[in-house]
Amino acid sequence: MLPIKKKMRALVVGLGRSGASVTKLLSKKGVKVTVTDEKNKTDLKEFLDQLEGVEYESELGKHVLKTFTEQDFIVVSPGVPLDIKPLQHAAKCNIPIVSEIEVAAQFIEEPIIAVTGTNGKTTTSHLIAEMIRAGGKTAFLGGNVGTPLSDYALQKDKCDYVVCEVSSFQLESCYDFKPYVAVFLNIAPDHLDRHGSFENYVAAKLRLKNNMTEEDYIITNIRDSKLMSSLSGAVPKLLHFTTDGHSKIPAHYQEKFQGGYYENAGLHLKSARWKDHVFPLQGTLLRGLHNRENQLAAMLAAKLAGISNESIQKVLIQFKPLPHRMEFVAKKNQVFFYNDSKGTNVASLMRSLESFREPVILIAGGKDKGEDYAPLADMVQKHVKNLILVGEAKEKMNRAIGDFSETFLVGTFEEAVYVAYQKSRSGDVVLLSPGCASHDMFRNFEERGDHFKKIVLNF
Repeated sequence: MLPIKKKMRALVVGLGRSGASVTKLLSKKGVKVTVTDEKNKTDLKEFLDQLEGVEYESELGKHVLKTFTEQDFIVVSPGVPLDIKPLQHAAKCNIPIVSEIEVAAQFIEEPIIAVTGTNGKTTTSHLIAEMIRAGGKTAFLGGNVGTPLSDYALQKDKCDYVVCEVSSFQLESCYDFKPYVAVFLNIAPDHLDRHGSFENYVAAKLRLKNNMTEEDYIITNIRDSKLMSSLSGAVPKLLHFTTDGHSKIPAHYQEKFQGGYYENAGLHLKSARWKDHVFPLQGTLLRGLHNRENQLAAMLAAKLAGISNESIQKVLIQFKPLPHRMEFVAKKNQVFFYNDSKGTNVASLMRSLESFREPVILIAGGKDKGEDYAPLADMVQKHVKNLILVGEAKEKMNRAIGDFSETFLVGTFEEAVYVAYQKSRSGDVVLLSPGCASHDMFRNFEERGDHFKKIVLNF
């Protein structure tokens, strides 16, 4: 997009956290900002309050088509799909439509470490930021998680590194966004209801690398064949990670392998750039092979930020699981309850089930995102003692995987948790890992996870 200048006209579509933040940023830069949202003032009070004292105009309750065509550029919030009529009309009029991170990055000079992938983004982003801080440097953590990138662009005190979680929703309207390090954790079908196809979803993710140069780095998962083929021939330097162990690294990568691998309960750093090193993981609080991937990716990013092995080791052991991500809730009558409400797709649910050797009573279901649940069948048969299905997707899930475990379809979320507890025995795990979005019953995955925890703690 063109450089942002004073007196340009911008329309911010969607007044959520990022919408409010980019409105403040653009207004401060002298841009004439209009905000539009189909919600009314009452529903948007939280964000309107954040804009008190900021110079802007607003059109709330509905979108006005004419307003979309009177702008120099449009900033679209992640929750707003690009196929709504006003945005399509603006695109036909050749008005640039960009994401909030695209705007914010124009005003950021510090190196950006961007983390994307279908699963593990938030945990990995937090790990990287904590490792940088443990090494005596400063790091901003934001983007798709927590604080919008525009908040950093606004703040006076700058950091050594900007760690930015980026989603496909943000990337699909990015054109000039350029990180110093891009972490691609994995890629599996997700958000197909938004992107229309897996190919479109992959294409959105891969936009992250488009502006990177030979001076930059990509960190990626060598086990993910889709990622590896998609990143073949990429301009930046490549670092790889794998949980398969060194002996299972593909032969054509063995000799030139640069990165890290998991073997014998340790993370192995192997690169011509740094001295080989092993990080033992005895005592780590993160459970499951998927978290070994997150730790490997974070370790490599931290090394690129100049962080010592000692500082990385400290975080690997002390870092606690984030809420709603394989979060241990409680032990009740020798039954272990885990909250994985953030497990909103099939790939995430499979990774969570892989983490347990104990019999699992699985609570799954919610708002369907257009995925095929059949790939879960083997994992359900292997790990799940009882399957409790709830929500909009329960019938579809039952048709796909209901025959592979003793399955119960229930009407309410509360009933799902109660039935799971009733079916449990000493040593069992009750796992909430829905494999679906939350919007059929809850505002977001956080509310769903919090409700689960509240029910469990009241047993």
